[in-house]
Amino acid sequence: MSQAAQPAENEPGFLHNVGTSFLDIAGTAGGIGVLGFKVLWRIVTFRFDGLELLRNLERMGVRSIPIVIVTALFTGAIMVLQAAPLVQRFGAHGLLGWGAGFGTLREIAPLLTALMINGRVGANNTAELGTMVVTEQIDALRVLAIDPISFLVAPRTIAIVTTLFLSTVFADALALLGAAYAGWGLLGVAPKVFYNGLTSGLLGIGDVFNGLVKSVVFGIVMALASCHYGLTVKGGAPGVGRAVNATVVASAAGIFILDYFVSFTLP
Repeated sequence: MSQAAQPAENEPGFLHNVGTSFLDIAGTAGGIGVLGFKVLWRIVTFRFDGLELLRNLERMGVRSIPIVIVTALFTGAIMVLQAAPLVQRFGAHGLLGWGAGFGTLREIAPLLTALMINGRVGANNTAELGTMVVTEQIDALRVLAIDPISFLVAPRTIAIVTTLFLSTVFADALALLGAAYAGWGLLGVAPKVFYNGLTSGLLGIGDVFNGLVKSVVFGIVMALASCHYGLTVKGGAPGVGRAVNATVVASAAGIFILDYFVSFTLP
């Protein structure tokens, strides 16, 4: 009986598990921070591959346009659906543009666009870098005296941040277009009335700027997390799968956390 009870006595306790999880999170955050400084140095000194940047801009940005269009149009329509009961109850049809535009520009458009780009671009970036690590292509670059940070990571970071920023601008315009015509079809509010409510002084350039700042912050988090998990893959093909999963979860969590702090900081 003592032998059977021995394994249970050696099992780690609750505090051990909490401490291990904390150290894992701290190690990951530290690794992402170190990678961020390395990437920043390459970008500031213009030590990154221009052709790789253009290739990633086309692959990450241009090919993401269809999903951004669909997401943005339905985002605007959903905001109108949420505002419709209050608009009808109080007869405030002239405020529909403000009600839909305020949440769209400041929160919904940058947040949903970041999550969609994270699922498509961030996961794919981790899978590509992880596969290169597993197949020893990263080691081959080092043997050829090619810096992987300059050749792979810095261009991808710039491409992801640029893609998310421009996608958010695109999504803002399309979401407002979808909201205007959803309001016309569902509530009978003409698009002219919708846009008058949007631009009547209740919304300003600060609301647009707030959402665009968030898109840049989200893009930095997504780029660094996906590159970090891709470059630290261990365990062959199963390790690549675990890294992709960790990237999506960590980036989404980081997006929501930083969304709160940016909203709290900016007016």
